[in-house]
Amino acid sequence: MKLKPLSLLASAMLLGAMSTAALAEYPERPINMIIPYGAGGATDISARAISEPLSKAAGKPMVMSNITGAGGATGSVQVKNARSDGYTMLFARVGSHTVNPAMKATLPYTLDDFRFVTVYEINPVVCAVKEGSDIQSIEDLAKKAEEGGVSYSSSGVGSMLQLAAVMVLDEFGVKDPLNKATHIPQKGGGEAATAVLNGTVTFVCTNSSALANLIANKQLKPILVTTKEPLAGFDAPTAVELGKPALTELVGWTGIAGPKDLPDDVAAKWGEWMAAAVADERFMKTMTSSGSIVELMSPEDASAFINRQYETFKKLVDKLGMRVEG
Repeated sequence: MKLKPLSLLASAMLLGAMSTAALAEYPERPINMIIPYGAGGATDISARAISEPLSKAAGKPMVMSNITGAGGATGSVQVKNARSDGYTMLFARVGSHTVNPAMKATLPYTLDDFRFVTVYEINPVVCAVKEGSDIQSIEDLAKKAEEGGVSYSSSGVGSMLQLAAVMVLDEFGVKDPLNKATHIPQKGGGEAATAVLNGTVTFVCTNSSALANLIANKQLKPILVTTKEPLAGFDAPTAVELGKPALTELVGWTGIAGPKDLPDDVAAKWGEWMAAAVADERFMKTMTSSGSIVELMSPEDASAFINRQYETFKKLVDKLGMRVEG
């Protein structure tokens, strides 16, 4: 007996069922994870720490790719322009998604170009100098900066590290800190810390995770932490102890985002994976030992947090006249 051709309705139903089945199988292949900063920085440390438990939760490898440049913008644009299928995702960072939009008049993306599935890590900022430096305190640093003899490193012009250094100097009374202190940008947070170690610059203000090992090994000396309470592993006065509570607004964070049209079911899977990944004992130990606070946010809470951060940094940028026009 000859089979009759499928009707149009039956064909459509079959195609729909096949499409649904295919979508339900996500992920079918490895997922490309873009790290928009260089090796050794806070974003890279966090991404590589969570890669193993995240791959285990997803059942497919997470392929880590450092795509650097423009203070995190280059890697971010690659994800913005990727297909919204969940196979190209971004380790977004405070610099790429709050400082960049607040500081740079022209960016090839906006916050609306991304869909955040979570923010999972928050870490304070630590200012540090080379061990053995004649600068013993943040007050010493401010005094030397006022005399015009200080330089600092960052992960790039318009980065959170640049903003943090200038804000700290401003808070401690340095007039015109943008011109009093010499800014020497590097390719990433890891290189910014190394620049202090090598004596290329006087100090750096960066996230605790990027400095933890150098401080533990007595290579760098912390002189300020932007927390209310003392930070384990960082023997330095807090912003509150020094009478500068405004500096507690300076925090880093790491989240995961995809293109703005990332499907709901894909985003939901990421929520499940991240809940499993952050519960991993080894990941938690790595994060807490570097001064990070693991706090898994829902997509809604993450978006609200990022928007608040943006407003905070925008006010600081306007106050300090740090808007970058190019």
